[in-house]
Amino acid sequence: MPRGVNPRYMLMERKVIYFEKPGRLNTDACLQVVREVIEEGRIRDVVVASTTGETGLRFSGALKDRGLNMVVVTHSHGFKEPNTLEIPEDTVRRIRENGAKVYTGTMITHSLETALSKKFSGLYPTLIVAQTLRRFGEGPKVCCEIAMMASDAGLIPEGAEVLTVAGTGRGADTVMIIRSATSKRFLDLRVLEILAKPRS
Repeated sequence: MPRGVNPRYMLMERKVIYFEKPGRLNTDACLQVVREVIEEGRIRDVVVASTTGETGLRFSGALKDRGLNMVVVTHSHGFKEPNTLEIPEDTVRRIRENGAKVYTGTMITHSLETALSKKFSGLYPTLIVAQTLRRFGEGPKVCCEIAMMASDAGLIPEGAEVLTVAGTGRGADTVMIIRSATSKRFLDLRVLEILAKPRS
């Protein structure tokens, strides 16, 4: 035990990976981080952000048959263009065949207030929250968001320690352990551990 640490309090040491650049080139390293945490046997709920489904398919395939509750969270319908979904139906089917759930719903820090902000040039609380979380990076913001989205949908238990995976653009570059909360109880959400993220 390091000097100066009170032995009555639990001390935890954990390796954190910082990537030089954000983006999909870090996906393999993030998958390895997730595997290591799962091997500890403490966490069974995993939430992965996936736009086109590539990352969701990769993680669900690599981690299938491990008894996990895995949820792949996509962009909402119409996120890019009206009446469209960025993840192909065939990819959704393959992710489900790997034993994961796929959730498409309203993005908590994006949709309604973004529309109002564009129309009326105002500043709204949810956008402030989103921009504050982005000080840690795009991935950490999304990790918090998808934990709430999956909780709102009843796909992960509220108050559980959940392994979350997100990225900047495409792929994965961020892994965090979050104590989940629904969006209604956002202030109960806790970032417990940041295991991987880009420095830039």
